[in-house]
Amino acid sequence: MENKVVSVMIVGVGGQGTLLASRLLGAAMMQLGHDVKVSEVHGMSQRGGSVVTYVRYGEHVYSPIIDEGGADLILAFEQLEAARFLPYLKKGGTVIVNTQKIDPMPVVTGAAQYPDGLLDQIRALGEDVLAMDALSLAEEAGSVKAVNVVLIGAMAKKLGYDRSLWLDAIRTTVPQKFLALNEKAFELGYTNA
Repeated sequence: MENKVVSVMIVGVGGQGTLLASRLLGAAMMQLGHDVKVSEVHGMSQRGGSVVTYVRYGEHVYSPIIDEGGADLILAFEQLEAARFLPYLKKGGTVIVNTQKIDPMPVVTGAAQYPDGLLDQIRALGEDVLAMDALSLAEEAGSVKAVNVVLIGAMAKKLGYDRSLWLDAIRTTVPQKFLALNEKAFELGYTNA
């Protein structure tokens, strides 16, 4: 019997909530009885730099690391980060990308320009690509900081698991005072995916 392991890369910029997103994914998959491994790569996260989290789940997961060409799904919180990690996407994989643009330090300092046409380049790969304005949906939910949970909602719909599984994961992972906001963000991501 084959040991099917699903590999998800969550990529973004420091402060966007990629780590909470990985905890939500891990909690949901553990509820289903999967073996889950998570690895966080911070980079310059405190300065708005790239942040990557690997989440792998299945019957038996021996390593959290995802090699190039090994990701079933890339959940990208920002366009440039999606483009940066595309080499990790498996042929036939899925990309869910927030249409938001966050200028990296070279753009902020004027040493470089933010690349044009990134979404077109991502779509040109011919893979399963969902681009959504998660920032606007997060604002609708009540906070720009809820982009991560909006994207988790979109991913939940793509993965096809029952939404109650994800809402349970939110309830066990998110502090009570932010629960209603995150439930609304999840629902907006799920229904707009």
